[in-house]
Amino acid sequence: MSVLDAPVAAAAPAAPTTGLTPVFVRLKLTILRNGLRQSAGRTTAFVVSLVFALLVAAGQVLGLILLRGNEHAGTVAVLLTAFVALGWAVLPLFFPSGDDTLDPTRLVMLPLRPRPLIRALLVSSMIGIGPLFTLCLVVGSVLALAHGAAGMVFAVLGVPLAMLLCVALSRAVTTANVRLLNSRKGRDLAVLSGLVIAVGIQFVNFGAQRLGQAGGLSALEPAANVARWLPGASAIAAVDAASGGSYGVAVVQLLITAAALVALMWMWQRSLTKLMTSPDGSTLAAAAPARKEGRKDKEPGSGRAGGLSGLLPEGRTETVVRRSLRYVARDPKTKAAWVTALAIGAIVPLLNALQGTGSVYFACFVAGMLGMQMFNQFGQDTSAFWMVALTISSTRDAYVELRARALALLLITLPYTLVVCLVTAAILGDWQPLPGVMGLSFALLGAMLAIGAFASARFPYSIPQEGAFKNVAPGQGGIAWISILGGMLAAPVLAGPVIALTIWLHVADHRDALWLVILAGLGYGAFLAWAGLRIAARRTANRLPEILTAVSKG
Repeated sequence: MSVLDAPVAAAAPAAPTTGLTPVFVRLKLTILRNGLRQSAGRTTAFVVSLVFALLVAAGQVLGLILLRGNEHAGTVAVLLTAFVALGWAVLPLFFPSGDDTLDPTRLVMLPLRPRPLIRALLVSSMIGIGPLFTLCLVVGSVLALAHGAAGMVFAVLGVPLAMLLCVALSRAVTTANVRLLNSRKGRDLAVLSGLVIAVGIQFVNFGAQRLGQAGGLSALEPAANVARWLPGASAIAAVDAASGGSYGVAVVQLLITAAALVALMWMWQRSLTKLMTSPDGSTLAAAAPARKEGRKDKEPGSGRAGGLSGLLPEGRTETVVRRSLRYVARDPKTKAAWVTALAIGAIVPLLNALQGTGSVYFACFVAGMLGMQMFNQFGQDTSAFWMVALTISSTRDAYVELRARALALLLITLPYTLVVCLVTAAILGDWQPLPGVMGLSFALLGAMLAIGAFASARFPYSIPQEGAFKNVAPGQGGIAWISILGGMLAAPVLAGPVIALTIWLHVADHRDALWLVILAGLGYGAFLAWAGLRIAARRTANRLPEILTAVSKG
């Protein structure tokens, strides 16, 4: 009998997995301890995060305990648990490197079976600031709801079920999307996480204000009635039901969370098995569709691409505009800056308008947010700016380069600003000041373009490519602050004549003549942009070596 006829199992016995969970727990603690030993800064950050999380959790627990006996205690506890479970499901998509010690791709070469492995990963995932914070909130919720022996029994069962479901949900989502999170699109999600937090804070603030207007916590009852039957929150709702004597409802709600936990463990095991046994083919044949699309973009019988490029003058302007727009679409840092500016610029005026407390003039905020994208134009190129610098041999070359970058910005900014102004006026039902708002927006945008071009040449700084939250190279933070704060303070000063004209028309009760502000804003804004680009071009041509050195750091 040949060697090929021998049983495979005899040649490769399975590795023992009886002690896998304790090994993973010790491994998690060891990696955590060694990571904290790397630098004092990392240790300080961990300690500060831990203290902050404990303080917030203590405040939440105290507030929940004070709600004990209140008629709305169940509503608050159930919705809080549902919100925490949602966070466990969503946050791993935006912070994929938050717990890289349990990345399943690091285990693919080890002879480990999926079932013991997910048990070990589940237990070791309970170690950390996030699980500790969640445990405090869950315990506080059951303390606010548990009454009598039945309530205590369901509390003892509900707390571990809710905790296990949150952690299993997070790990199942992470494992199912681990290859996406490790790709460029995943890094884009990480960079955009700051936007998600900022937008979320705005909506939470809006919801809190609406809640106060609606008459208190009773307005949350419909949402809580739905959340009581959702996995995770249903485990806490079971404590409330058992305390009220509805034992049948409590059992069903507890079983919902238990069944969801079993389903998540099964899905996690399938995803882990697939991840550890199948090759990663996510990038195969990726270039073919791109080549086909590139051929489709070409006009028949023409060497130039169709679409936007057909409307631009040939030469440097077309090249720079296309390059700038491609940065917006593909570079994670540039994309994050643009999406954040677009979202926050619209949220501030629109949410205030929806609350009925805003003004149409709040729409000018979007012009300021989008105009900030003109700052540090050369730093966005990072070390690749040397290729641009080789093509700049005169002030004229620098002017055309900066003018094309400003044109690319205006292609997005102008229509978006007009849309926000129109929507804000429509929500408030106040159309009379709209011409003044549009004129002011044009003037502010022209001022921001002028200041941004000058600051790009006078205060350039590098944008590190590693790290989603590092936007300034070490040692250049002061330069960045001078550039940004100076621009925010100088823009209203430069746009002062148009601002003064608008105020005078309102004070003199000549609101029918506000259409003049549109003409003044367009003309004056265009003049400011032209003058700023001229001054910045001269400085850029004279300081190319210094600019190249500044943007190449980090």
